[in-house]
Amino acid sequence: MAKKLSKNMFDKIYSKVPRLCVDLVIKDKKGILLTKRDIPKCKGMWHLPGGTLYINEKIEKAAKRIAKYETGLKIQINKFLGIKEYSKRSTFWHTISVVYLVKPIGGNLKGSKEGKDVRYFKKIPKNTIKDQKKILLMYLKLRS
Repeated sequence: MAKKLSKNMFDKIYSKVPRLCVDLVIKDKKGILLTKRDIPKCKGMWHLPGGTLYINEKIEKAAKRIAKYETGLKIQINKFLGIKEYSKRSTFWHTISVVYLVKPIGGNLKGSKEGKDVRYFKKIPKNTIKDQKKILLMYLKLRS
């Protein structure tokens, strides 16, 4: 796997080309798992666990890495839900995300430095990032 880019290099690259990410709809009997952002953009809002795909990284491996980092959970990928192109209000860059429905299969629930508060919800919280709320409404027929 490629080494992590510096913040400066990351910003420089993604100001010029689209950023490819993986978003995870982690669902089990407790509901949908969301994390509350502790970083800009959308600080203080609930969002799906997700992150950037690294160079030469398989998408499914990225999904497992992201789930472990952001939630502490091991996951099983159940279904490809689609592709989401994010608006500028949700991200700093032109971001395109591959979205998977997954289920937790182990690990210990915990947040990350980007989002310490991690919770399951039966209904979409009001302060959920709008673009991600659309994902949940479209693919899972959840109510807000």
